[in-house]
Amino acid sequence: MSSKTIKCVVWDLDQTLWDGILTEDGALSLRPKVREIVEELDRRGILQSICSKNDYEPAMKQLKEFQLEKYFVYPQINWGPKSENIKKIREALNFGIDTFAFIDDQIFEREEVAYAIPEVLCIDANSLDRLLDRKEMLPQYVTEDSRNRRLLYLNDMERNQIEESFQGTPEEFLKTLDLKFTVAPADEKDLLRVEELTVRTHQLNSTGTQYSYEDLLKLIHSEDHIVLIAQMDDKYGQYGKIGISVIEKHEDYWDIKLLLMSCRVISKGVGAVMLKYIMKLALEHGVRLYADFVPTDRNRIMYITYKFGGFKEIKNEGGYIRLEADLLQKGEYPDYLTLIDEFKNE
Repeated sequence: MSSKTIKCVVWDLDQTLWDGILTEDGALSLRPKVREIVEELDRRGILQSICSKNDYEPAMKQLKEFQLEKYFVYPQINWGPKSENIKKIREALNFGIDTFAFIDDQIFEREEVAYAIPEVLCIDANSLDRLLDRKEMLPQYVTEDSRNRRLLYLNDMERNQIEESFQGTPEEFLKTLDLKFTVAPADEKDLLRVEELTVRTHQLNSTGTQYSYEDLLKLIHSEDHIVLIAQMDDKYGQYGKIGISVIEKHEDYWDIKLLLMSCRVISKGVGAVMLKYIMKLALEHGVRLYADFVPTDRNRIMYITYKFGGFKEIKNEGGYIRLEADLLQKGEYPDYLTLIDEFKNE
């Protein structure tokens, strides 16, 4: 057993999710405990998908008959290599490939995936009885956003499908969404979600820092810190709590100790929006603004966000970068969203 946390479980169908072969057998039946497992993984906030060598329409019809189709996002049902289909699911979800598990009854399919993408945890379908007890399937916390994660991604699927057929630029499409970006002070009811974000998010985490609930509780009650949380909504529904920032206050300057955004909203440019908000806040308070950045193999995009946002390096040594903001740099929020400020209005 590894110590990694699984974010997405990818299921085979024949002889894995159900007993029998779709193209050969008449009546099929779910394997024992499969419904219980699927529902419990969903409750824990672990996404699920399908990777099956079958024809798409009959397979989806069978899933609907079992009343399970709603649990699976970005299903890949075709006759291509399963490793390639798992890569497509990963690309759609924008998760690290090492957060995926793949369940299949065929050793050939598991070995093909393990060879092509060794980071994926491959699980024999004959060991399903022990699946829910595996350490990788036990998130530390289950928050409201966790329980709603599948619905949030289903909303994303709808947006993506509409965007694919949209005639116009990406920015023009974003204008059609009626995006609302809300910034608020984090309070105790938000802390489990904030901790979950710091644990789950690596690509858009400026320092790689993981704050515990106890750490965050101290920070939100500290006069020397500001903890901001961001959420986003549009006409298709909620994105949930998608970003946080931890700011350390000093007499004549502020330090951004953490800037973090969910990978689900990477294409919306919201990291730059949060950064612009903090810069405006610092300017209003008459303080200089600095930021810590610790480069990792996955967070370069956050460094680019800082650079395009008007920050320049003033120190770079030992895997630690210190940045300072040009608070007089002109720039406004993108015109495709509305910013709702619940921090200053508190």
